Amino acid sequence: MLVLAMLMLSGPPELAERASMATAVQAEADLSSAAIIAKAHEAAGADFVRPGTLFLSGYNIIRTPDGGEVLWDRYAMWRVFGDSKEAAHAANGRVRIEAWTGDKLAMLMAYDGQITSNQEGAMPDQSANAMWSNNFGFGAIRNALDEGWKQTRRTDRLMDGAPTFMVELTDPSGGTTLFGIRQKDFAITYVGFETPRGWHERRYSHFFEKTGVPWKQAGRVRLFYNGVKANEAVWTDFVVGEPISDDVFRVKSAPAAPTF
Repeated sequence: MLVLAMLMLSGPPELAERASMATAVQAEADLSSAAIIAKAHEAAGADFVRPGTLFLSGYNIIRTPDGGEVLWDRYAMWRVFGDSKEAAHAANGRVRIEAWTGDKLAMLMAYDGQITSNQEGAMPDQSANAMWSNNFGFGAIRNALDEGWKQTRRTDRLMDGAPTFMVELTDPSGGTTLFGIRQKDFAITYVGFETPRGWHERRYSHFFEKTGVPWKQAGRVRLFYNGVKANEAVWTDFVVGEPISDDVFRVKSAPAAPTF
């Protein structure tokens, strides 16, 4: 209490003293937002910006409103990336996400470049667009330095105790996405954006690599809506740049067993 009283009496510290508190002042103030993004691209691996395709597999822990959990013990995502992106939170390229609990299909959604489908078949455009706007966002950082995109540096923050650069991206359609880049190694550890479900945040950690593959993958992704954790995906394997058949993204019927 005595220390607190002394601090209150002494008033705010001088800038030089305040700089000893992480993120109390902007680190490397002359470092531009574009330069931060470029360093993040480099740190993520040579294949990161234009990977072509990506396959991820692992599991997903779904949090329920009563504090419980549901385990999707098999979880995978297939991705074919588009060459460009005009809107960060709209469906782009091709994607399939498939989840299982034991031998029961828990979730399936796919986009083949035109049609969005779930396990029940093609979805109406309005519901499909709302669903993808809850899911698309991280990929914006790959296009962040493309023509028509704007980068704005925001106030540094502490993310999981680590000093973090914050950069807001504005895509050509006017949509915004906030990214966090860890200062010590330029790892991409945060993304936040508005969705139909509210303010959505993802925190990335437990990065891992494969020998000879220029790619750094986040092994744990925690997802929050309006500050409440909804689920956390744990990725245990990845494959980058390998061909993926178009048939993967065309859902004709619900699979009877995992397709991975």
